[in-house]
Amino acid sequence: MPSPHPLPLQLTPQHRDLLDHLIRREQTSQQLLRRLQIVRLAADGQTNQEITGQLHLHRETARLWRKRWVEAADCLEAAAAEGASDTHLLRLIEAILADDPRPGAPATFTPEVMVQIVALACEDPQATQQPFTHWTPQELAREVVHRGLVARISPRSVGRFLKGGRSQAPSEPLLAQRPPPGARGVSPTGGDDL
Repeated sequence: MPSPHPLPLQLTPQHRDLLDHLIRREQTSQQLLRRLQIVRLAADGQTNQEITGQLHLHRETARLWRKRWVEAADCLEAAAAEGASDTHLLRLIEAILADDPRPGAPATFTPEVMVQIVALACEDPQATQQPFTHWTPQELAREVVHRGLVARISPRSVGRFLKGGRSQAPSEPLLAQRPPPGARGVSPTGGDDL
């Protein structure tokens, strides 16, 4: 059975120049670059199969980005006809060739809340009348809820925020680690039992 003919894709000289500009630009991501190349090759008359052979990708990938460009071509041409600047048209091209939003649940904690949790971990617990000298994930989670930053949070989530926020350089941990029962170290009376 013969394969269906690919959607015809044509570029105006202005769109071709803008695509070439994005292809040559150093800041263009590899993902966007690949999609720009698909559009350029499709505009040069290559089939999806030829494009996939040349760029070493799946034919559905070539088909998807060809279709996305064809569907958005009217919008792009209308913006150009209204006198949109090249900068605006470049942003529009990048938006056309961007991934769709991914499905899934929204983030539970906002970046602002995460920053507040990290800031709280940097505070001295004794300044807030706590009977300990270093925060543990459990105690920090309790304090975060007590302060009303969030309604609920697990100690594990607190630990992930703090672990992910550290610099790559070795440093002192933000949280105290509870020693296992029977471990040697500082005794409850404050003396060193080593």
